[in-house]
Amino acid sequence: MLLAMPERNPEDRFVGKRSSFPRRKQDAYDTPPEAVPALLRQLRPGASFIEPCAGAGHLATHLTRAGHRCVAAFDVKPRPSLGLVIGRRDALKAWVADCAGQADYFITNPPWTRAILHPLILSLAPVLPTWLLFDADWPHTVQAVPYLPLLHRIVAVGRLRWIEGSEHSAKDNAAWYLFDEPRLPGVEITFHGRRA
Repeated sequence: MLLAMPERNPEDRFVGKRSSFPRRKQDAYDTPPEAVPALLRQLRPGASFIEPCAGAGHLATHLTRAGHRCVAAFDVKPRPSLGLVIGRRDALKAWVADCAGQADYFITNPPWTRAILHPLILSLAPVLPTWLLFDADWPHTVQAVPYLPLLHRIVAVGRLRWIEGSEHSAKDNAAWYLFDEPRLPGVEITFHGRRA
């Protein structure tokens, strides 16, 4: 006997490709502290940054505690923060261009939904060098090809525990990606593997 599948709300996407848990609205997964050391090795001491998808401010807080300077933090739907002032702005809007020269980087843990992630790369990378944290499989897919000329560096992170208090880490590995102006001909993407 076949069972009828219930209608699925388009908002109910799943957290990972091997997960049956509904995705949180706006991909609101706070950046765990374990994601940050791999990025810190890539930043010069005291680097300044703008956090365009700040959520509740976890990533910005981790980075400022490590000695970096948060110039501004924004989100389309800011959540109660850890003492950080988070403005309400959409990183896909024209205001992003005004950030040129205001910081060393954009640094964020963006929504992994491709319909948001891909336009975000195109919005941020031409303005400031942009560090994004998302799934490590992405550069191996056909959908990544149009964005690879903007990709300069990949830094492996591994599996993270996105749900605070959970016993299990995610089933997908994560990586930091540095996007910037298009690479010059002959310049390859640099890969940095995990450290123990």
